[in-house]
Amino acid sequence: MTASGPGRRPGPGSAPATGPSAVVPPVPLVNVANGLTVVRLVLVPVFLVVLFVDGGSSPVWRWAAFAVFAVASLTDTFDGDLARRWGLVTDFGKIADPIADKALTGAALVGLSVLGELAWWVTITIAVRELGVTLLRFWVLRHGVIPASRGGKIKTVLQTVALGLAIMPLPAFFAPGVGVLMLAAVVVTVVTGVDYLVRALRLRARARAT
Repeated sequence: MTASGPGRRPGPGSAPATGPSAVVPPVPLVNVANGLTVVRLVLVPVFLVVLFVDGGSSPVWRWAAFAVFAVASLTDTFDGDLARRWGLVTDFGKIADPIADKALTGAALVGLSVLGELAWWVTITIAVRELGVTLLRFWVLRHGVIPASRGGKIKTVLQTVALGLAIMPLPAFFAPGVGVLMLAAVVVTVVTGVDYLVRALRLRARARAT
């Protein structure tokens, strides 16, 4: 009988080690989820350039700007899901994903305000909230990740739809409806921002207590 001990290596037919001592291979930095995040970052300046062609008055270029915005928004939908489903979560993704999200939203808000099609108070309110939440993410990152709430998901949908409609060269008849949707997005944005602040403070307090 051959003795075995803690230092013995498993043979070719042995099952892989499991449990606390098992070594988990590192997630590669270059993966599909991170690639989609980088694509979204690259599309932000492309979107702004297309939006401002002919001073934003060309219907063709406005539809092109909407197409770029829509593609960038779709990458936001898929990258996080792919990262969690396929185990592709990385530190780069944790940092770059929210930055890419806020960059796209901020570019659309500022661009529309510069064109005189969106009140600056709307842009400033949403921008301050998004920047504040991003800073909160970094502040509590070492203590844990705050999961997205249902209100946060509603906020994202409202912002994306409202901005997408505002980018489209729609007839003036649709302006009141777009305005109401944008106002709803602002309200939900502020409310969810306060909720995120409360959850971040609770998470940090629990982490310091333990």
